[in-house]
Order: sequence, then structure tokens, then C-alpha cells
Amino acid sequence: MVGLATVFGAGGGTSSYREIEDTDVIVLWGSNARVAHPIFFHHILTGIRNGAKLFVVDPRRTSSARWADRWLGLQVGTDIALAHAIGREIIAAGLHNRAFVEGSTTGFDEYRAAVEQWTLERAEAVTGVPADAIRELAHAFATADRAQMCWTLGITEHHNGVDNVLSLINLNLLCGHVGRYGAGINPLRGQNNVQGGGDMGAIPNKLPGFQDLLDDDARQKFEISWGCTIAPRHGWHLTEMFEAMDRKEMRALYVIGENPAQSEADSTHAIQILEGLEHMVVQDIFLTKTAKLADVVLPATAAWCESEGTVTNSERRVQRCRKAIDAPAGTRDDTDILIELARRLGHEWHYPDVESIWNELRSLSPMHAGMSYARLVDLGGIQWPCPSNDTLEPPFLHGRLWAQDPRDRGRLAPLSAVAWEGPVDLLSNDFPIRLTTGRRLDSYNTGVQSSAIASPMRDGETLDINPDDAMRLGIEEGERVRITSRRGSIEAPARFDLDLRPGLAFMTFHFPDEVDVNVLTIEANDPKSGTAEFKASAIRIEKLNGAVGAVGAVGAVDVAVDVAVPVAGD
Repeated sequence: MVGLATVFGAGGGTSSYREIEDTDVIVLWGSNARVAHPIFFHHILTGIRNGAKLFVVDPRRTSSARWADRWLGLQVGTDIALAHAIGREIIAAGLHNRAFVEGSTTGFDEYRAAVEQWTLERAEAVTGVPADAIRELAHAFATADRAQMCWTLGITEHHNGVDNVLSLINLNLLCGHVGRYGAGINPLRGQNNVQGGGDMGAIPNKLPGFQDLLDDDARQKFEISWGCTIAPRHGWHLTEMFEAMDRKEMRALYVIGENPAQSEADSTHAIQILEGLEHMVVQDIFLTKTAKLADVVLPATAAWCESEGTVTNSERRVQRCRKAIDAPAGTRDDTDILIELARRLGHEWHYPDVESIWNELRSLSPMHAGMSYARLVDLGGIQWPCPSNDTLEPPFLHGRLWAQDPRDRGRLAPLSAVAWEGPVDLLSNDFPIRLTTGRRLDSYNTGVQSSAIASPMRDGETLDINPDDAMRLGIEEGERVRITSRRGSIEAPARFDLDLRPGLAFMTFHFPDEVDVNVLTIEANDPKSGTAEFKASAIRIEKLNGAVGAVGAVGAVDVAVDVAVPVAGD
């Protein structure tokens, strides 16, 4: 959300799902959408059937990449270098949208200077993507009438994740692929209602509706409604909170629907910090690993079928959610718990039902003002912004950037001259293999919900490695091995995967009770967003009898491998 908010003022995707079906070029960058966002991937497949070209940029040849016209298999952590090379090629070939750049953006000269050094040859050496593949993507994206750029955690879970996002937004601005139907920028959210959480103000620098905490008028509006004073300062994001807890500056924590004991990078250290708190409250639907550390546990009815309210998906569509079954005895709805807690602290919150809470939001957040429950039901959901009860805005954002009168364009969109840096956790002779993490189709996040029921598809976590690496290490498929980073060690069975190039390994954190992968990941985080670098840990793999194998050459980035090849759809 930070990158989009930096450029456009609000952290939401600029397009609708339907527009993916009506575009000419789709770039899926750092996202295995077929696995992590299968519903959205159906829209991509429709777009392909309608004639769109698909480019997939990912270190792994994922199941999504098998549908691509071209897969660009870059080295982990080289996304900015690749994006800059694409931008340079577009400018050098004279393919950028000059009128849009001149009239609707700022910072072009600085951006052009920043990407000038990223020739196709240099980018190939750093990213491992052949120059001809970079050129093909650049020309296809720039010459398309309409193009969509989509990404997810493969871009954001790096120590420079916001800069990664800004480098991708640059390409859309350079070509004018924003503010028009079928042309847009789409961050695919990692969990259901992540977009909704941000929209409601669950980020440290915004009030609901992405209104800035430092805006006196916005703050006063909420103070009058809520009958309180709001401090004119930004709060801490999660990483800053953990740092404050580690310094003993923050001594208590209230956790709602989150499992940081398993989801935080370097989980051994995270647990030590949580154990050092004076008081911790956890409000959740299961007794998570974090809840087991808590002083007080509040059982909630937050499961989707047990609660009333709304959810907001990646295309900014707000949908009405209805209770379908009664929750287990002894649990209470999240809102009921918070209202009762407020009462015991001396505050009477007068919300007879969740609709009254929603109506309060509509009165304070202009972009939600026209979304009554009745309209949400009648229309099957509404995308924000929806400022009035009798109109609907276009499905895409920022059409103002195309206004003929420059005075109507409002805030111009800045191009960002960001610099490339490789992963923090460097490869070495002791840690020669790059581990990246992600998701699998049948499981979910830290396994709190998906592991409650046994899956017929999967028994547990594996270390996925290339068979060539396994052969050099003397490892048989299914053999249990030790995986070690600079922070700790775990054990898991090896699984051979031809879609991983030599020197690259893959794991998830869906099964932390058996294999706590976040013991390995590094705490290095993006100072702008607080997101940790889950995607780029340096590891070694050992047979449990003690034998250690060295795999390939090492350096600040992985060895360049020619892995960008055209592939056919399944």
C-alpha cells in the first residue's frame, strides 16, 4: 500500500478484475497467482483466451508461468534492476508515452538518469534474464494499447519492497498504462480483506479512507465524531513495534487475528520479544502459537461464516458478508468484544449492530459515503471510491490524469528514481543456496485455519530443491535434511522440483508446528513499510549424517542463468 499511496495518494489497485479480461498485455511479477490467487487467475485465463499476452517474472518457473508467452526467471532480489532495464529500453526505443509523461507525471529527467546505466547487457549479467527477453517484454508492454501490471508478496517481502513497487509503477506511468479502462496497476493482496484493513485505518499513518493523521481537518472530523483527541503523529508499523518491545519501551500488546510468533521473520527472536512483554492479550478464533504465550485470550467469532460485516478485495470491491452459522459457545464477535472492553474502560460506544458501525464510517470516509448496506446487496458489491448514493464511479482509478485541461489533473504522479540493492543476507561458502518462500494452493499462511482440518493433498512441509543440487549433495528425494541459515536450523524432507534452477530452494510457512521456516528468515526489513525480507535468505543444506555439499558459485547475487524461455500453456 505504501508505494501506491506514495504515487497516487491512496493504497489501492487502480483497476477491476474484469479489466484483466479486456487488456492486451498482462505482466504477472513476483506472483504465482494460479496458486496464491486462483480466483483472480481465472480472470487472467479469460484475458489470455481473449488474446492477451502474458509475461511472468519470477525466480521460479511457477504453475502460473506455464501459461505465459514468456517467463523471465530473474535472480532473487534483482527486480529493480530488471524494471530499470525495461524502462531504459522503452525510453531508448522512443516508445514511452511522451504526452502522458510530460502532462501527468513529474521527475522524468531524474528517472531517465537513474535507469541510464541499466543496459540490456548489464541487466542480463545481474538478473540472469537474457537481453532479448527483457527487450521483448519492454516493447510488448510499451506498444500495447492497454496493459496490466500485477504483483504480490514476491515484490513486497524484501528489505526494499516499497522501492520494488515504485519501480514497477514507473513502467506504467512511462507508458500511460493507468487511468484508462484495461490499463492499470494491481497489487494482489496476500490475505482476504487486507485491502479492507488498510481502508479502515489499520495502518499507522492513516485514518479510515486513507485520510492522513497529520491533516488537521481530517483529524478534527474524527475527533468530533468519536469524542476524543487524536495525536497528530504517525504510529508504529509492526516492525517498529517489535523494535520498541525489544527496547522495553513498549510493554504490552493486543493482538487481534494475527499470529506473529509464527509469521514474523527470525521467529526465534520474535518469540523471545513476545515472552518479554509485561502483558499480552490475543483475540482469535484458534489457540495460536501467539495465543499460547498470552496472559489473556479472548475467543472470537471471526471466521467468515460466523460474522456480519463487509470485506474488501484486491480490486477495492466492498462486499456484504452475512452470518451463516452460529459460533461455538463461549465465543463473541470481534466488535462485541471491543465494545465491551471500551465499556469497562469507561466509554459507552452506542453501536446496536454492525451496520451502525458501517454507517459511521460512511459519514467520515468520503470514498465510502455511497455504500449503504442496501446498495452493497443490490449491486453485489461496490468498488471505492463511491462518494454518493446515486452514482457509481468508473471501475478504474486516476482517470483525472488524462484530463484535457491540466488544471483538472490534480496531483501529478511522480516517477521514482530508486536505486537497486541486492539481498541483505549474502550468499557465502557457508551459506551457498538462496531460499525463497511462498504459498501452496491447498494451505494458507501460518496454517492456523487450513491446518485445523487434515488435507488429502499434502502431509506437511518440504524443502523444494533442484535435482542437480540434490545430486551434488548426495540427497535422495524424500530424505530428511537439515536446513541452516545464519539464524537457526530446521529439518524437513527434500522434494525435487525441476522448476527451480540450481542454487535456489523454496519453502512455505504453512506448517510451523512441524517445520518452522521462519526460524531461517532474516529480520532485515523495509524502513518504509516494515515488511521483512522473507524472500531472500541464505542457507546451506546438510544430510543428517553430517555431510555438507557446496552448490555452485556464490556472490552478492546468484549466478546468472539463462532461464527466460518461451513456454506454452497447459
